[in-house]
Amino acid sequence: MENTDTYFTLSHPATGIFRDRGSRFLSFAYPARTSEECAGQLEKLRHEYRDARHHCYAYRLDPEKDICRYSDNGEPNGTAGRPVYEQILAHHLFNVHLVVVRYFGGTLLGTGGLYQAYKKAAADALSNADIIESFITKDLKLRFSYSVMNQIMQWIDREHPEIISKDFGESGNMIVRVRKSKAEDIIERLRIIPEVKINILHQE
Repeated sequence: MENTDTYFTLSHPATGIFRDRGSRFLSFAYPARTSEECAGQLEKLRHEYRDARHHCYAYRLDPEKDICRYSDNGEPNGTAGRPVYEQILAHHLFNVHLVVVRYFGGTLLGTGGLYQAYKKAAADALSNADIIESFITKDLKLRFSYSVMNQIMQWIDREHPEIISKDFGESGNMIVRVRKSKAEDIIERLRIIPEVKINILHQE
C-alpha cells in the first residue's frame, strides 16, 4: 500500500543569486512550518538587506492543508512572488519559504525580464538546497502510571518516536510525535497497556 503521509522539504537553508543588466537577485530558501516562522525569516532579511529595493517571497506550508502565500513587494503584479512560488510547486515542496531580494541596477527589465529573473534566482537557491523526504506527523499525549513505565520505555525503544516533551510528577506525561500513517496502529497498541491515557493533539 502506498504511503500517503510523505512529502518533500528542505533539510537546511540554501542561497542563490541571479544577475541581469546590473540588477542582483539574491535568493534564500528556508525550511519553515508556520507563517510566523516565515515572517521572522523575512524580517531578518529586510533588516540585513535594508538597502535593497524589493524583498519578494513565497511560501507553501502544511502538506495536509496546502497553505500558500506570495508577495511582489512593489514589483509589477505577477512578476516576482508568483514565479518564486511556481518554483516551489515545480520542486513539489512543502514547509518551504523562499525569499528573493533585489538590488536595482538602474535598467528596467520589463515584466517578462522580471518574471524570468525572479524565477531563475529562486531556482538557483533550490538547486543548492538539500531536498529530503519528510512525513506528516501526529502528536500524541501519553499519561500513564509508574507501574507501566517499563512497558512505555520498551515501546519507545522499539518504535523510536520523536519525544517532544516529558514530565514525571505524580504520573508520567509525555508528548511523542509519530508518522500519521502509523498513528492509528500505535494508539491501538498503546491502549493494550493498562493505565495509559492517550490524546491526539491538534497541530497548528
